[in-house]
Amino acid sequence: MIQVQPGRHAGLIKSDEEIEQMRVAGHELARVRERLSEMVHPGVSTWDLDRVARESIERIGAVPAFLGYHGYPATICSSINEEVVHGIPSKNRILADGDLISIDVGLVLGGFFSDTALTLPVGRVAPEVEHLIAVTRRALDVGIEAARAGRRLGDVSSAIQEYVEGENLSVVREYTGHGIGRQMHEEPKIPNFGEAGKGLRLRPGMVLALEPMVNLGVWNTEVMPDGWTVVTADRKPSAHFEHTISLTRDGVEILTE
Repeated sequence: MIQVQPGRHAGLIKSDEEIEQMRVAGHELARVRERLSEMVHPGVSTWDLDRVARESIERIGAVPAFLGYHGYPATICSSINEEVVHGIPSKNRILADGDLISIDVGLVLGGFFSDTALTLPVGRVAPEVEHLIAVTRRALDVGIEAARAGRRLGDVSSAIQEYVEGENLSVVREYTGHGIGRQMHEEPKIPNFGEAGKGLRLRPGMVLALEPMVNLGVWNTEVMPDGWTVVTADRKPSAHFEHTISLTRDGVEILTE
């Protein structure tokens, strides 16, 4: 889940003990994500996905991170086709062959947040939609590969942007990745576009939620009347992948795997 104005938290650097707790939370969230991905097929409602997500999270003694967050009414964000992020699950939203769905889910365990997202095809999708999903998935990998202690935040942002635009797709500008820990949204904001060599110096112990959002058409977005659902301005499909990662002296650990 992304907010335009994330909450601030002074603890940019996490201790080994804090990262261990976030590792536990991330691994549990990865299991929830995989359970939801197995459910995605034509005929399933987004309400069913949300119900299973909440049951799975609460079964392990965790708390759904999104439910009630700034008034959000569900456990997951289920964004279909032209919906970029923050789509609200509903009994009336039934997945159909040819759709794509982005599922964003988070939990709180042991006082720490974890956040992840993925986009999946529903049945058989158009070749350009397959390409969109593949590029967005790879864009997350590119961002993770660029996130190294000693580099700048702009190195991550520019790597994602350069890769995506090289594939003739566009990166969303209005919504960003973020730091994460005892709060869902901590500093820094992590745009998916930017200039290499600029921005915050990355350091071991930082925990970040990287989440490229990529559109088939223009990068511009709009918010629907429900106040939550973000759609592409040209109503072309969008995809979204996210991992929570920790920076180490030697590289990166993906906590939500």
